[in-house]
Amino acid sequence: MTTPDKLAIPRPAATIVLLRDSAEGLQTLLLQRNAALANMAGMFVFPGGKLEYSDSDAHSFGLLDETLPALQARLGEADTDAAMAAGLHVAALREALEECGLLLAEPGGSGARLDNLRARRLLAEGLGFAQVLAQLQLRMATRALVPWSRWITPATPLLRTRRFDARFFLAQAPAGQEALHDARETTASLWCTPHSALQYYRDGQIELAPPQIMSLAHLCRYASADQALAAARERLAPAIAPEIYQEGDTQVLCYPGDTHHSVKERALPGPTRLYRQGRLFLPAEGFDALLA
Repeated sequence: MTTPDKLAIPRPAATIVLLRDSAEGLQTLLLQRNAALANMAGMFVFPGGKLEYSDSDAHSFGLLDETLPALQARLGEADTDAAMAAGLHVAALREALEECGLLLAEPGGSGARLDNLRARRLLAEGLGFAQVLAQLQLRMATRALVPWSRWITPATPLLRTRRFDARFFLAQAPAGQEALHDARETTASLWCTPHSALQYYRDGQIELAPPQIMSLAHLCRYASADQALAAARERLAPAIAPEIYQEGDTQVLCYPGDTHHSVKERALPGPTRLYRQGRLFLPAEGFDALLA
């Protein structure tokens, strides 16, 4: 019997939450997904995507700046083997280049240059991520990635989305490079403070899915990229598998630590549940509770 898509096993995926400091404070990068896509059409998301076979092949692993056991230890997941852990790091770096043109790498040879525009051109010519890095004499900068959270789509999503088991990594955006959406999967890019992003969402200027809402609310607690990265390094990335229940006619999405969730230990700061109100997902106390 074929398993219904909504109950399918979540696909491994990686998301990279890029950070930079600005006069307005900590900023993060959001990309708008093409409205023609089947999954999360038109929504603003962090760069990311599903794990590809090539992320865990010998070519990619030959360009790592760290060993597979070191990457497995950093991810800190007892149920994830070293090859999968390393592949997820590779996927995050690959998605950063493919979706927004940012190259997180380091020189691997004497003539190497961190030329993200050339790297994107090589991708457009059909080279794979590892092939691009090899041609530019670069290695993958996995040390730039800090595991931050693990989001597992509910068996019955509230939105029309596929199921993913997505690892979110924090990373400082590389200096001297400009983020550029690819104009295919992503049609707009936005650097803004987490607070501003949530206000745009509240005012109907952008659409966000619950993992982005809760992640932005979490980022609101940090004044700088260094502060956010340091906090992430001090703890293992929590696994967050939201659970859904009905409260009257309202759908409610609850998180670990909520009285309605099967996991009683809190995984995130801030509210432990979001109520679906039309196009918005908001805490019971209202929008401002996301910023507390």
